[in-house]
Amino acid sequence: MAALFKRMPLPLRAALFVLLALVVAAGGYVAYMLLTYNRIPDGQQLSVENNQRALLKAGEDYSALTYNIGFGAYTPEFTFFMDTGEMLDGTKTHGSSSWAASKQSVESCIAYDIELLREQDPTFALLQEVDFGSTRSYGVDQRALIAQALDGMGSSFAVNYHSSFLFYPFTQPHGFANSGILTLSAVEVDSAQRRSYPVSKSLSKYFDLDRCFMVSRVPVEGGAELVLVNNHMSAYDKGGVIREQQLQMLRSVMEEEAAKGNYVIVGGDFNHAFCGSEELFCGQQKTPSWLSVLTQADIPEGFQIVCPSNLEEVASCRDSDIPYEKGVVYESTVDGFIVSSNVRASSRVIDCGYTASDHNPVRLEFSLEPR
Repeated sequence: MAALFKRMPLPLRAALFVLLALVVAAGGYVAYMLLTYNRIPDGQQLSVENNQRALLKAGEDYSALTYNIGFGAYTPEFTFFMDTGEMLDGTKTHGSSSWAASKQSVESCIAYDIELLREQDPTFALLQEVDFGSTRSYGVDQRALIAQALDGMGSSFAVNYHSSFLFYPFTQPHGFANSGILTLSAVEVDSAQRRSYPVSKSLSKYFDLDRCFMVSRVPVEGGAELVLVNNHMSAYDKGGVIREQQLQMLRSVMEEEAAKGNYVIVGGDFNHAFCGSEELFCGQQKTPSWLSVLTQADIPEGFQIVCPSNLEEVASCRDSDIPYEKGVVYESTVDGFIVSSNVRASSRVIDCGYTASDHNPVRLEFSLEPR
């Protein structure tokens, strides 16, 4: 074999060396991904930092805000490399960027988000895609920036993305990604717990999020309890199989808490279109294949999807396969709230024009019915 190799022309030997090196590198990378993969166990208890002392009271008016901040990357021009789509004329579209434009751009987006939260001044803020130590967002610790700026609110953080180094796309490797969901509260929170969602068992699990939701237990004056859920369901799930499993788990928790007589509010990024919004803002694009629909029939009896009062005027999410242009890009409302029957609520989408995220916030006004 050695003699045969020596008789080969030099260019052929060089090509074989390169091929062998690529095979070894690929094998090593696969081994690295397999060995470093782990899921966070279900039921992880979370700390409540800077916990506040005020108590909720039944019959009083409060507010909550849900907002997927898009790891500080999504300016209107930003497109994401995993997002694909199709124009009405059949033209295929594909996002291009794996990282935010720059560290300065990330910091600018987070500063915008902080100012928005200050202006809205909600009782609770439920945030998703909050990065720390991620290649894609230049290592900016977004959870610390937000929690420190809003020092009049307590905070709990649950990791739902902790991927190993992703070498794809080759021109701009996605790298390490660490991200999670952040719940902020202006009132006392007794406890917070991370619940692990079912995720894909295919190879995609090595690159996708370790999906979860957070359950915060908020005492109400007089001995009652509000169960506040910060939710972020799967997006890249062809056919919606995993999302259905996740929805089943969420339904089970909702039913269990309602049966105890608790107040329940579930807010977040459901990655399901609410209230028929999938047909309202098609623009010049076809409905994306990843989009599932959530209807009243999908949630437990005794709960209500809170449709935004401005549902037909503003959507909460844009597609990110092309830069944002109103009337061109497909939009839908996938962010929002579900409440139990003992919670009176209304909501609206806040039109930020996708200035700092591919999502617009959704604000909930609510009161807890006296017992």
